[in-house]
This record gives sequence, C-alpha cells and structure tokens, in this order.
Amino acid sequence: EVRLVESGGDLVQTAGSLRLSCAASGFTFSAAYMHWVRQAAGQGLVWLATISPSGGDTFYRDSVKGRFTISRDNAKATLYLQMNSLKPDDTAVYYCSTSRGGSPRGQGTQVTVSS
Repeated sequence: EVRLVESGGDLVQTAGSLRLSCAASGFTFSAAYMHWVRQAAGQGLVWLATISPSGGDTFYRDSVKGRFTISRDNAKATLYLQMNSLKPDDTAVYYCSTSRGGSPRGQGTQVTVSS
C-alpha cells in the first residue's frame, strides 16, 4: 500500500522560505517519478513540480519556476520541496504524489503565506 506523509508546512511571511518533506513507503520509491501538487481553499488540485527517479530531471509549473526546487533522497525514500520567495498566492495544502494528477497522495501539509 502506497503511503505518503507530508510535513513542514507553516505560517510564513511574504518572501519567506519553507522546506516541505514527504516520507514515502509501500512502493519502490527509487523507481518512481514523484510530484508535488497543491490545493488552495475552494480550488482544485494544481500540479507544481516533478522529479525523475534518479533526480536528474525536474519539471516545474511556470508560476513556481525559479522559486521552488524539488529534490529527493532515494536512500531515505523522501521527497522535498524547497520553497523560496513565497507569496500569499502560494497559500494552500501541499501534497506529494506518485502521479501528476495527485492520486494517490498523503494527508497534506498546510502552507500559509501572510501579506
């Protein structure tokens, strides 16, 4: 059974930084493309970033390119999202997933950016 546990969300001010983590189990993490998605209140899931199994290839949504960095540690089966220059529009629940569409995903971690 795929299990994904996100952590690291917090309340931060505009221009602040956060690092999210996602602990994965129940599948071969080192062989999987991994993704971060987010969902703002009242809105749908939005894909943010993807990383290849080796970590050598990364892809980003335009709105987060240059501010967010996806990375992974296959030895620890953990996915990361470094978020810099945060904006109020980044306020959302953040999820890691084994699919770009966000399913399956964990319980999420809340990021709130105050203006």
